[in-house]
Amino acid sequence: MAHAAQIKIPATYMRGGTSKGVFFNLKDLPESAQVPGAARDALLLRVIGSPDPYDKQIDGMGGATSSTSKTVILAKSTRADHDVDYLFGQVSIDKPFVDWSGNCGNLSAAVGSFAISAGLVDPARVPRNGVAVVRVWQANIGKTIIAHVPITDGAVQETGDFELDGVTFPAAEVQLEFMDPAAEEEGGGGSMFPTGNLVDDLEVPGVGTFKATLINAGIPTIFINAEDLGYTGTELQGAINSDPKALAMFETVRAYGALRMGLIKHLDEAAQRQHTPKVAFVAKPVDYVASSGKAIKAGDVDLLVRALSMGKLHHAMMGTAAVAIGTAAAISGTLVNLAAGGIERNAVRFGHPSGTLRVGAEATQVNGEWVVKKAIMSRSARVLMEGFVRVPGDSF
Repeated sequence: MAHAAQIKIPATYMRGGTSKGVFFNLKDLPESAQVPGAARDALLLRVIGSPDPYDKQIDGMGGATSSTSKTVILAKSTRADHDVDYLFGQVSIDKPFVDWSGNCGNLSAAVGSFAISAGLVDPARVPRNGVAVVRVWQANIGKTIIAHVPITDGAVQETGDFELDGVTFPAAEVQLEFMDPAAEEEGGGGSMFPTGNLVDDLEVPGVGTFKATLINAGIPTIFINAEDLGYTGTELQGAINSDPKALAMFETVRAYGALRMGLIKHLDEAAQRQHTPKVAFVAKPVDYVASSGKAIKAGDVDLLVRALSMGKLHHAMMGTAAVAIGTAAAISGTLVNLAAGGIERNAVRFGHPSGTLRVGAEATQVNGEWVVKKAIMSRSARVLMEGFVRVPGDSF
């Protein structure tokens, strides 16, 4: 019996923020996977090790969590005033599909450094020492991200003393600017608030009716008050992820929220769109102990936020959801803003399961519509391994 040989594909395994993923240069992919479609999806599924009924991704590069089941494809940009085109694929762990519906804010922190190291950025734009400004076109959502990448002796600087809760070791700081982060393609004809309201009554049959802020900024997100769901906002992963009823409830809320936001037309479409929208619950500050054992005092933060990604409570906070948090916090009257004290602000520090994070955003009203020109946060990134990934030649 003939067996297909393995093929090897140039790849880099990188940490960006509190996520990890396999990065590819588009031109290095097999020809059939250089374009969107079934071959590309099948290849990425095999690289990551999905679908895996054991939920472990043992036979692939994935780490069996939403934060570590990720892929990135980069190419020299064909768009004016941009250096690199960035496409993100969230790979399902137990199902055979790749979700292309949103961005990964955490891995965005690694895009600039990969692009520089891979020669996708004009060398004239990279200083010998200083900060390289990499202009990224986020192809999933059609938005611009500006990455400020530290450079030392002509190479990307990855080590440093910047600490990020949810990441074990310090590294070099990478500042990200998410330009005009409100979504345009979906829901509400381009409105930041697709229903036209800062707060809605979200009816979820079989679960209840909740006050909710439905926002398209960074990533479509459904914000609900923690107490309305029976939580405090201090929960760690175990409190949610070990409770099948809770996970089922959050998925039902997410599906009805997606329908209300106009992201899907029929409820059953939500199962094929796991990456978006996100569900998050917010609360006013109280003391709690983070997953690392670090004590977070109420005075350290403006509010508490917990968010789910790919059906599980995230161990820290998705970068795109942080943009949604910062944007909503800047707009008086949203549930996020009210949890943060209800005052006008252009930056917010929130508590998440691993610690705290600060994100800045300034919101204004233009012709009755809320507009945010950019949201800013700091992350870090590091190459973990580079070389080749191998997959069976008949797997895509």
